[in-house]
Amino acid sequence: MLNPRERIERQMADPWLVRLHRKLSALKSAVTVMHTGAHPDDEQNGLLAYFRMELGMRTIIACSTRGEGGQNALGPERLGALGVIRSRELEEAARVIDADVSWLGHGPADIIHDFGFSKDGDQTFGRWGQQRIVERLVRAYRKERPDIVIPTFLDVPGQHGHHRAMTRAAKTAITLAADPAAYPEHFSEGLKPWKVAKYYLPAWSGGGDTYDDEVPPPETTLIVNAPGKEEATGAQYDRIGEWSRYYHASQGMGHWPKRAQEVWPLHLELSNVAGGGESSILDRLPSSLTDLSDFPGLDAESAKALVEAEREIIDAIAAFPDTQRITASLLSAATLLQKVDEAAAQDFKALHGHRIARKRAQVDAAILTALDLFERAYAQPAEIVPGGTSALYVELADKAGEFQVEVTPVLPAGVSSSVQSLGQTRVFSLVADQDATVSGLYQPDWKASGGNGHASVRLSARVEGRDVSANFDLEEPFFVTPAQSLTIAPDALLVPLGQGQDAHVFQAHIRGADAPLSFRSAGGWNLRKSGSDWIAERTGDATTGLAQIEATVGSQPAFQITPIAYPHIGRTRFLAPSALKILSLDLKLPEGARVGYVGGGADRVGSWLSRMGLDVTELDAQALGGDLSSFTTIVVGIFAFGIRKDLAAATERLHRFVEEGGHLVTLYHRPTDGWNPETTPVRRLEIGKPSLRWRVTDPNAEVTVLLPDHPLLVGPNTISAADWTGWDKERGLYFASRWDDVYEPLLAMHDVDEQPLKGALVSAAIGKGRHTHTSLVLHHQMDKLVPGAFRLMANLVQPA
Repeated sequence: MLNPRERIERQMADPWLVRLHRKLSALKSAVTVMHTGAHPDDEQNGLLAYFRMELGMRTIIACSTRGEGGQNALGPERLGALGVIRSRELEEAARVIDADVSWLGHGPADIIHDFGFSKDGDQTFGRWGQQRIVERLVRAYRKERPDIVIPTFLDVPGQHGHHRAMTRAAKTAITLAADPAAYPEHFSEGLKPWKVAKYYLPAWSGGGDTYDDEVPPPETTLIVNAPGKEEATGAQYDRIGEWSRYYHASQGMGHWPKRAQEVWPLHLELSNVAGGGESSILDRLPSSLTDLSDFPGLDAESAKALVEAEREIIDAIAAFPDTQRITASLLSAATLLQKVDEAAAQDFKALHGHRIARKRAQVDAAILTALDLFERAYAQPAEIVPGGTSALYVELADKAGEFQVEVTPVLPAGVSSSVQSLGQTRVFSLVADQDATVSGLYQPDWKASGGNGHASVRLSARVEGRDVSANFDLEEPFFVTPAQSLTIAPDALLVPLGQGQDAHVFQAHIRGADAPLSFRSAGGWNLRKSGSDWIAERTGDATTGLAQIEATVGSQPAFQITPIAYPHIGRTRFLAPSALKILSLDLKLPEGARVGYVGGGADRVGSWLSRMGLDVTELDAQALGGDLSSFTTIVVGIFAFGIRKDLAAATERLHRFVEEGGHLVTLYHRPTDGWNPETTPVRRLEIGKPSLRWRVTDPNAEVTVLLPDHPLLVGPNTISAADWTGWDKERGLYFASRWDDVYEPLLAMHDVDEQPLKGALVSAAIGKGRHTHTSLVLHHQMDKLVPGAFRLMANLVQPA
């Protein structure tokens, strides 16, 4: 349950009058626009804010991945856990601009997922399957029925391959969505062919620090002008777009441009409507109810009702904020729309019935918002285990007592409810069946109109003889969760060979279960309990490599539930099978190394260095301002110069640390992460941009050693070709592009058909010490237990 401060923040971010204005502005248009992209944060939020709030269009963000292959500027979550965070971020970003979200990919276990960076659309299709992503877009078109489709980026060289693939697939899917012979399995689900009316491409470059489109954008055929401000907030539409982008915090989004953008050029690539040039994106589309009244063959009574309903809606919008007038006008509009829904001919309903149904739901939602009957709903606790119980609380406003109000919980399969208390606070007892299915991590969609998550509520009220209904979200997500959660600490054991240690201690803590814990047998290892600890003992047949030992509680597989909580997305969780991982490797540590680690919270390198057996101290702001001479090596984690503001003040001290004999190791940083090439490194070192050109995305790319005898490559571990095998996702990114002559490049590597890059690992002897900068994704390889990453890291942290 939210605490009082969190509840205040929610209300501050969503004032009732603004919410009412948004419900009214949604009634302006019957047109839907879909914005297709590959990752959360790809969307043009300012443009969508204008479409939705000024033009009244329904806006949908169709996203192919959960962003699980990206980076995290907030914390250590990666892969599936990061996908949960970025999914929630896009949903909260969509809430700000009142957009829907249609998810085309469903997390890292789905073949359509974010596998990191690709430089070509064909490479992306090779991983996803072109037909598979096209089919999902066809399904989305048929389900959501967009009139307009606009991809987020162009399919041009110099763009992210995921972006290129999505743009190409979005166009291909338009013809197939209208073809009754394509994907007939959709029709058994109640879907029907759908013809998208207009397909636009951005007529701007997707370049910048990350990309550099090699060809110019297509010619502009339509300019979307978005001057002025939204009436409810007094904010420009692009400013509202930045309010939305603020929620993509794990990607460092949320900027304040000096001038809000007011012009978006578009290129009409494909049109299925007759006519010539355009003055508005809504030209020749059924934008209003009055436009719908001109449908050939529509009976006179229905046509008249549509025109009158439009008039009532216009009156309601003009009446803002007079809730009495708004309610009266919208009740009349609801009656008229019901008449159309019941009387119109089937050919009209086949083409436009979804518009009438949506408008009726929007009118109902606006009426209930104007009446302000609903306060909040929450479950306590916000999770339920199979066979367990919880309670759902729905708080209504005092005014609800004037109406006949019915509250219906919408619950996951296997969870039932019974009314415990009526009145202004409705209380429902919740009970989960013993075999209730655990809630999935990734929901298929998110609706601006509410009813999201695994549980929600539907509120109906009798208002002047009409039943008016709308969906409302719970203030925190509700889950059916496993009955037990097993936490293993550490989650992986590093076992250097030849050190004579055959027994290794770890802890295993179970929450919420009385059944015994056991580990499946694994070759080379015997696990036994010793007091409160567990002992992993090597046996005679243990070999080098990774052993993964699954845990069971009773007869059931064990799961680890990891809570995730950030202020901008609230509380959620990540769920994964529990297993102990043991990596046996040939690893030697540098003698006499005393390591200080400066982390930004975006990686776990400090923890891994400790687990390797090194003497490691985490350096906070106070420690950075103290005596650094006790350390032989200081490692600065990824993004840290952008996250740790105290680092800027400590830069000169770090430079002096090197000059006096210390070894400074900086892990990769983006150009935007507080990295000034003149002042951040000890000598000038520039990070390449656009970053597309300064990365190696193939994890198996050949690595050429330029200085085989360099101290960082020969000791204490001799780095060989074997250390570059088994890498995951990519070799590195944000490579250095230029550097002072004092730095020596140690490695060269490149993607297919590209020139070698030498900025992955550079090092310089400076004064009595050394500065080493690496853009290799060592933090990720360590998380994936790649042996070569630990061996190379041990070398990098050796004393100067």
